[in-house]
Order: sequence, then structure tokens, then C-alpha cells
Amino acid sequence: MSSETKQLPAQVGDTSTQHSSVRNALFAYAKRARDGLVYSSAYLVVVAIVMATTVTYGLSLSASPAIAVIGLVVFAVYVGDRIADVESDEASNPERSAFVRRYRRVLSILSAGAYGVAVALSVLGGPDALALTLLPGAFWILYASDWLPSTRLSVGRLKNVLLVNSALVAAGWVLAVVGLPLAFADAALTPAVAVVATYIFLDVFVNTEIPNVRDAAGDAAIGVDTLPVVLGVTRTRRVLYGLDAVLGAVLVVAAVQGVVPAAFAGAVLVGVAYAFGLATAVGRSDHHELLAVAGEVEQVVVVLVLAGLVAVGV
Repeated sequence: MSSETKQLPAQVGDTSTQHSSVRNALFAYAKRARDGLVYSSAYLVVVAIVMATTVTYGLSLSASPAIAVIGLVVFAVYVGDRIADVESDEASNPERSAFVRRYRRVLSILSAGAYGVAVALSVLGGPDALALTLLPGAFWILYASDWLPSTRLSVGRLKNVLLVNSALVAAGWVLAVVGLPLAFADAALTPAVAVVATYIFLDVFVNTEIPNVRDAAGDAAIGVDTLPVVLGVTRTRRVLYGLDAVLGAVLVVAAVQGVVPAAFAGAVLVGVAYAFGLATAVGRSDHHELLAVAGEVEQVVVVLVLAGLVAVGV
């Protein structure tokens, strides 16, 4: 009996060590998965799909392959941007830069493959859908490359130009998320389209400037003019407040006039309130990466609220 008693602590210790090893392994796998989702921008596929779903409802369209095409295009373009910026990201986002360097070849293959599949699927929607699928790639080339390097009036990368950089990103999202569902449905342009396009443009513009606060020092060092670089953090925060307020006003007027469904307007207004709350943390929180991702996943909040409102008959 005494011999068994003496062995018990060792057995307990072995079990505790095993549990600790399993826990550490699970944490390591979870961290790798998180890094893969965030640093490759794969999570933006989910954001794009739920945004497209919200837009489809707001425009009273039927579900179509456009939603899949949008997800593929967003993944391809953002992964390409991560690869193109791997050098400049070393200062502002060293962990992401290291991840992209490590998996550069795999990411390049996935990016090209995703765009190829997107183009193939877009043919199902006709020539307009095909053109709209190709445009985000063209926008990215204008955005990220020195497209007029040999002229005296060279603008270099549009990514370096104040307001133009974020506006070009927002316009690319509008073309994909609003234009593709319309093209697949062969739907006409209506006042609702203008409201939804305004919503997507302003929402993406705001969520593009939020991570620019984190990157301000690095952007300034390489000559990229963003709102935080030019205006400073405090005035950037005020600009974001103003854009959210404008978006909220547009949605309220559109809902009152019956231009968009009430459930859509209600869900998006919740999203605007969410975005306004995030804007208050800009420059006041040290959790820059979390704040940037939280802004981008706002669309998940919107689609969940939309589903709830539709379920209760709003």
C-alpha cells in the first residue's frame, strides 16, 4: 500500500505534464490558424460574403454565384497586396511581413488560383459580370504599382496619395459587392442602388483609415500620405465621426422614404453605431491589430442583426 502511495504523486505529475503539453499544442495550432486567417486576409472572404449577402437583401435581389465570385476576388486582391507590401510592412507590421515572406509562394499560387476561379465563374453572369470581376484587379494595379514611372508628372503609386488611396479601395469594393450582384441579376440601377453604394463606399473608406493609424509612422517613412499621417490621429478620428454621421443620416432618410427595406436600414444603422464606437478608440487604444480587424468584421454584426430583424418580421 505504501509503495502505491509513493508512486501516486509521480503519476499525477505525469498526467499534469501531458495535459500541459496538449494545451500548449492546441494553443500553438490556434495561433497558427489565427495568423493564417489574419495575415493572409483570408478572414476578409467571410467579410466579403456577408457584405454581399446584406447588399443582395438590401437591393431585393436573389442569391447568385456573385457572392462566391466576390469572396474569391477579395481574397485574391488582398493577398496580392500583402505580397506587394511585404517590404514596407516590415516597419509597421513585422509579424505579418514575416508570415507573408515565409508562405510567399503558397500565397501567390492561392491568389492567382482564386482570381482564375472568380473569372471563370463570372462568365455565368455575362459580359458585365466578367468586366466587373476584372476591374478590382485593375484597380489594385493602379493602387499598388508605379504606373507612370517615366513621366515628369509621375504620381507613383496611388496608394501614396492622400484620400485617393482609401477612395480607390472603397470604389473597388463598391464595384464588386454592389455591381456583381446587379450584373448577375441583370437588374436596373435604382435609388436603392445609390444608397447601398454610398453605404459600402463610406463604410470601407472608414475601415481603411482605421488601420492607417497603426501604420502612420511606417507610412510617413516611405512617403504614403494617409489621413493619420497628414491630419494626425485626433483630427482623423473626427473625420471618421463625420463620415459615420453622414452615413447614418443617409440611411435614416432612405428608410423613411422607403428606398431600402426597413430591416436593411435598421441593421446597417446598428453597424454605423458599432463603427462609431470603434472610432472613439482610434488613437486611444494600443490594440491596433484588434481594432483594425474589429472594424472589418463589422459586416458580420450587420448580417446577424439583419437576420434577426427579418426573423421577427421587420
